[in-house]
Amino acid sequence: MVMANPSLLLQSFFFFFFFFLLPCLSWSCPEYQKQALLQFKSSILAIDSSFHNLDSWNSSSSNCCLWEMVTCSSPSNSNSTSTSSVVIELLLSYIYAQFMPSNLLAPLFFIRSLRVLDLSWNSINGQILALGFSNLSNLVHLDLSGNSINGQIPLQLFQLKYLQYLYLGYNNLQGGLSPQVGSLQDLRMLDLSSNRLSKELPEEIGNLTKLQLLSLRSNKFSNGIPSSISYLRELEELDLGNNSLSMEIPSDIGNLSNLSYLSLGKNKLTGGVPASMQKLNKLESLDLEGNLLTGEIPFWLFDFKDLQGLYLGGNSLTWNNNMKVVPKCSLLRLSLRSCGLQGEIPEWISTQTNLSLLDLSMNQLHGPFPQWLAEFQTLIVLILSHNKLSGSLPTTLFRSSPLLSLLALSHNNFSGELPENIGDAKFLRILMFDGNNFSGPIPQSISQNSNLRILDLSRNRLSGNIFPVFDLQVNLLYADFSSNQFSGEVPTTFPPNIKTLALGSNKFSGALPLNLKKLRNLERLELQDNNISGKLPNSLLQISHLRVLNLRNNSLQGSIPKTLSNLQNLQILDLSSNNLTGEIPIEFVNHLTGMTPNLTSQTSGFYVVKTYYTQFFSTEFAVNELIVNWKKYKQGLSSHYIDMYFLLDLSNNQLSSEIPASLGALKALKMLNLSFNKLYGKIPASLGDLQNVEGLDLSHNKFSGPIPFAFTKLQQLTTLDVSNNKLTGRIPVGGQMNTMVDPNFYANNSGLCGFQIHVSCPEDLPPAPKLQYHDNKEEPWILQEAVGIGYPVGFLLTIGIIFLAGYFNPSPPSNSRRRHRHHPHRLIRQRI
Repeated sequence: MVMANPSLLLQSFFFFFFFFLLPCLSWSCPEYQKQALLQFKSSILAIDSSFHNLDSWNSSSSNCCLWEMVTCSSPSNSNSTSTSSVVIELLLSYIYAQFMPSNLLAPLFFIRSLRVLDLSWNSINGQILALGFSNLSNLVHLDLSGNSINGQIPLQLFQLKYLQYLYLGYNNLQGGLSPQVGSLQDLRMLDLSSNRLSKELPEEIGNLTKLQLLSLRSNKFSNGIPSSISYLRELEELDLGNNSLSMEIPSDIGNLSNLSYLSLGKNKLTGGVPASMQKLNKLESLDLEGNLLTGEIPFWLFDFKDLQGLYLGGNSLTWNNNMKVVPKCSLLRLSLRSCGLQGEIPEWISTQTNLSLLDLSMNQLHGPFPQWLAEFQTLIVLILSHNKLSGSLPTTLFRSSPLLSLLALSHNNFSGELPENIGDAKFLRILMFDGNNFSGPIPQSISQNSNLRILDLSRNRLSGNIFPVFDLQVNLLYADFSSNQFSGEVPTTFPPNIKTLALGSNKFSGALPLNLKKLRNLERLELQDNNISGKLPNSLLQISHLRVLNLRNNSLQGSIPKTLSNLQNLQILDLSSNNLTGEIPIEFVNHLTGMTPNLTSQTSGFYVVKTYYTQFFSTEFAVNELIVNWKKYKQGLSSHYIDMYFLLDLSNNQLSSEIPASLGALKALKMLNLSFNKLYGKIPASLGDLQNVEGLDLSHNKFSGPIPFAFTKLQQLTTLDVSNNKLTGRIPVGGQMNTMVDPNFYANNSGLCGFQIHVSCPEDLPPAPKLQYHDNKEEPWILQEAVGIGYPVGFLLTIGIIFLAGYFNPSPPSNSRRRHRHHPHRLIRQRI
């Protein structure tokens, strides 16, 4: 055994003591800096006594340089002539996850020696304390990212002349970016991503000639990219994606010769791909996706030897299908979505065997699924949706790509049965096969994909009455099997965490199963257009999270359960086109609090699923639209905005009762349809309180009485139908009722009137003239005189007429007796 040399051990001890232990014992931070740190800690404890992340900060420890997350300078680097150190670094990220007002930071602004301050991801709320940060004139590194800071970026930050790293991303900053940003001429990194900054980018940004990273992603910047950006010759990463930038890409952007990462995607940029980009020899990732770019895709893009990511989809760029591509790069990610590719999937892609992402969706590709593509071992994301691809799927796809996470083949012409070995893709999270011609049963192995989140097999020709039994540990959130040919009882073999289950437009029959209640986290249940019969079971009431329940066009019978009101989160309920009878329960209406205004701003987040696969790629998938009867037509409600819709449809049943007045309390409703029932009584005036209703259909019932004048308060109303009832009286005038002028919507109500149907109301007609009757004693004198004169005049006129008619002639001679005897009437005339 070799003995250690005592002299060497002694030398080592003295070296350690003098150079490590002694400085720690003698170099302590100034007392005022220690007190500032303790005050900062006590401020957090004042709002949260359970805070323990700074337990090493305590008054019993005299040297704050020994505290966690604190770094001090040595005396030789300190401006002080004493043996004390000063605090130069505070690394305080992720120390507090609750609400932290920004004014709690005030004690830290007394530590003017700070060079590095990291307060990222702490839920700091409020504005940046401008005067406080102006005290920290020695700052080199400032990180406030991942908080809830609002307001504008204070100009004082742009006066920190030593600042080299400024991270303000993932906050709620507003306003524009001041031209004074150009004063930070030592800046190396500037990250303002994921805020709400707007207006145009200042030309002064070109003064930051030492800048290596500039990220302004996910803001609201507009107008063009400043031409001065080409002065940033040291720039290695430039990310301006997801803004509202317009005009053309600067023609001299190729001057950024050190650029390895360039992202301009999701803007409104126009023009073509600048030819100067050919000079970007160090380019590793280029994202131009989702703009308004035009022209032919230049094939020199495939000459960059270091290029790994190329995103050109979502523009009006065109692919020259006659040109042959021989890539000099080895791509990891390629998106040519909607680029006009025709024919079979290009053969040159087979040389890119390291691809982890391939998006060729929305092109005009046809032919079979290539065998070489099915054998790619590194694929994570494969999107071939919206093409004309056909044939069956190769089974090697699920065996050869063990990392496959997203597979989207929607809206093609694929056919045949689904491969039985789908379950071999253990990391599969999103599987979208909707809109094809797949047939046969669902493979049982699909239930083994424990990572599966989204499954869409809708609009195929799949059949069978046995569904896979999913394990309880499967995290399936969304499953759509609608528009197929499945039969038998409604399946319930899904994991309990599922949130959306769409089984509509199949051939399911029988009663609703009682064990639906085990799917207790369901938020959206669609069973429309089947042959489901029986009564609405009480087991539905135990699915308390339901927000959408669609049972339209089945054969349900019985009454609407009063206890259905326990589904207090319902915002869309469609029970139309069944055989439901009885009344509309008052209890049912009173407790539908999901349709009242206090919950209208609630969002669930399951309708749109956004999944990030790598730091270079994110994708957003919206689930299928919800089809409802909306304003007389079948319409799809976008899954992006479905939280904005509130609908109650009980039409086409046999309901017979009065409308509960409490229905007017459902003020969030946008659509109410009670048509084609046997409802009677007066229309309650409380329906005028449905302040958000856009469509109201009460037609084909037995309502009587007037249309309530309160309907004039319905300012959002665009469709009203009260036809085929027994309504009477004037159609209300005022507000939106003045625009409800289609006579068909009032037809077959014989007692209605109003300008809307061009029928005048009785009270609007002019009064008819009345006959005058007078007593003889009260007749005027002119009438009496007229009677007195009228009789003699009438007699004389009569005599005159007789004379003129020849009845009055002269007498004959007196000596003619014989004639007297033969004409006795003449004697009479003589005597007269």
